[in-house]
Amino acid sequence: MARQQTARSETLRPETLGALRDSGWESVPVHQELCNNTIERIRRSEPLFSEVLGYDNTVNPQLENALIAGHDIIFLGERGQAKTRIIRGLTNLLDEWMPIIAGSEINDDPYNPISRYARDLIAEHGDDTAISWVHRDDRLGEKLATPDTSIADLIGEVDPIRVAEGRYLSDELTIHYGLVPRTNRGIFAINELPDLAERIQVGLLNVLEERDVQIRGHKVRLPLDVVLVASANPEDYTNRGRIITPLKDRFGSQIRTHYPLNVDTEMAIVEQEADISFNGDAFTGDVEVSVPSFMSEIVATLTHAARASQHISQRSGVSVRLSIANEEVMVANAVRRTLRAGGSQAVPRIVDLEALPASTAGKVEMETLDEGRDGEILNNLVRAAVLAVFKQRVPPDTHLGVVEAFEGDLVVDTGEDVTDEAYAAMLEQIPAFIAPVRALLSDEGQSESPALVASATELILEGLHLTKRLNKDGGATKSQFRGRN
Repeated sequence: MARQQTARSETLRPETLGALRDSGWESVPVHQELCNNTIERIRRSEPLFSEVLGYDNTVNPQLENALIAGHDIIFLGERGQAKTRIIRGLTNLLDEWMPIIAGSEINDDPYNPISRYARDLIAEHGDDTAISWVHRDDRLGEKLATPDTSIADLIGEVDPIRVAEGRYLSDELTIHYGLVPRTNRGIFAINELPDLAERIQVGLLNVLEERDVQIRGHKVRLPLDVVLVASANPEDYTNRGRIITPLKDRFGSQIRTHYPLNVDTEMAIVEQEADISFNGDAFTGDVEVSVPSFMSEIVATLTHAARASQHISQRSGVSVRLSIANEEVMVANAVRRTLRAGGSQAVPRIVDLEALPASTAGKVEMETLDEGRDGEILNNLVRAAVLAVFKQRVPPDTHLGVVEAFEGDLVVDTGEDVTDEAYAAMLEQIPAFIAPVRALLSDEGQSESPALVASATELILEGLHLTKRLNKDGGATKSQFRGRN
């Protein structure tokens, strides 16, 4: 049904130049188009990007200013700060459909064609010239800057096949257009701009300032209508001097992105991006996956701790992808553990955090040169995250009774082989656990199932150990907690 409606709406769009004029359609530059639609979003109090979180009061106002001002933009930020997502989301600020001369390689404006092909076509057919329509999703051109990128890739080159077909070298129709001309009347994005060779950067100067391109020795001037957007790592942009000064000067706005400023925003991003959709999957059968908010908070807090750690290199940043990957691995470990135990509800517990170093190690760079310390540093970060969440989530007056219960000979076993039901039974045997467990689970909005109780109990025990209230013996997958007497 949706396809039929789309097809029907497309037939209502003018198909010839004369019909386009009669429809009253007006041509506006891309910068103006972005400006108009940005202003309309602001008037309706709609966000520029609904899926980019944490930038409402920082990046988004700067971006709105740049779009209204009609600037070309460069985004500066470390990896994993949604620079590419923002750039790709800019197409949503374009009009949904744009008319071009049918068959044009460079999206010729029907009212102001710039290519030889389009001009000749209009001269021959006049108002009967065929018009086609381009969707806004197809008006973005992207190029990852690499040292081997050439002028031909970006601007264009003489096509030897067309020459072999009999055209003269001086004929404009021998030109094979590059990515920038093919994005005419759209947005062209260059990711990691500093990696572009300096001689190639020079080729972009005319695009940004004079809005035209020159190809080889041809007397071809293409007054392109392009919004240029680039991304770069601040380390490359400011310290290595790998962007030539004239090119820096031609970007109207320089916008600095950042990582989530608080744990809540990091958790919201993880909830949005992490793929933990195991429910109903053939591989997990009837196992239900449930992630307590305090376990997700540990994952997000771990990332924030890594960004503040002197043992982790901050030059390239600690990406939000670290939080996403850790959440996915933590849940996967819980699912694996539950399947082996024959359980029906997979809820991450502290024991599942032992899987995080595998998903963390590849996403951070260590500053230390001491061989073999990587694992110790990562484990310390995990412990710091657990301790911070324990102090935040478990009121001190609720776990005093637990410490008192361990003053005798009480020993509690935890680990992968301890079932959820064993933790639930322990609450009946040690009533002191009930208050802190309920304090942790009160915000979960779920019944106190054995799996959730087990998760809360392990956090309480680990938190009391990290605050030096309980002793802990054992390894990664099995531990014993006892009093300090």
